[in-house]
Amino acid sequence: MSGQTDATYQYIKANILNGTFMPSQKLTEAQLTELIGVSRSTIKKALLKLEQENLVTIEANKGATIKAFTLEEILNYLEIREVLEGLVVRTAVPNISSTDLDKLQAIIRRMEVLLSNNELDKYSDCNKEFHSIIYNAAPNKQAIDIITMIRTQLIRYQFRSILVPGRKDGSLDEHLAIYNALCQKDEDKAEAAVRKHISSVRKIVAENFHYLV
Repeated sequence: MSGQTDATYQYIKANILNGTFMPSQKLTEAQLTELIGVSRSTIKKALLKLEQENLVTIEANKGATIKAFTLEEILNYLEIREVLEGLVVRTAVPNISSTDLDKLQAIIRRMEVLLSNNELDKYSDCNKEFHSIIYNAAPNKQAIDIITMIRTQLIRYQFRSILVPGRKDGSLDEHLAIYNALCQKDEDKAEAAVRKHISSVRKIVAENFHYLV
């Protein structure tokens, strides 16, 4: 992928994930060419990459449509993620370093401050960083690739889930439980804590889907 095509892909992807481009919205090559200032060929290549990531669907002569997931699809993805996250954290337990644990502790402290200040966008960034440290310590990179794909597709729903009343404190407690299990080098506790965390997200989405879309 050329530099210009990659930049175009990243621009469109960012606007899908941050909600500027909405689910079910049509994106035509002509519109995007005018908006971004690149050739139709570049737009086409970028859209094909986004289709591979299941963020858009492309129909001949109709352009692209931003993927909109049903509640059932979202819950199915989260069910898959729950199982894979459990597998990944189990394999991370024997490999995670004291330096990694120090980083996780520092992230949790930052998360506490960000929640008290209601800086939820930065909290979301910390959440991503927290899980990335665990992923880096795990040897099953194929499982992590699938998790990353699911996280990318559902990020707009999961970010809004933190806005649901009561979710902020629950989220922080769940991350603390994961951290404590990792410190104890307890694979069973780590898996249970991670699965509870994703299960909680799944429950929030199921109960508040109308609010999250």
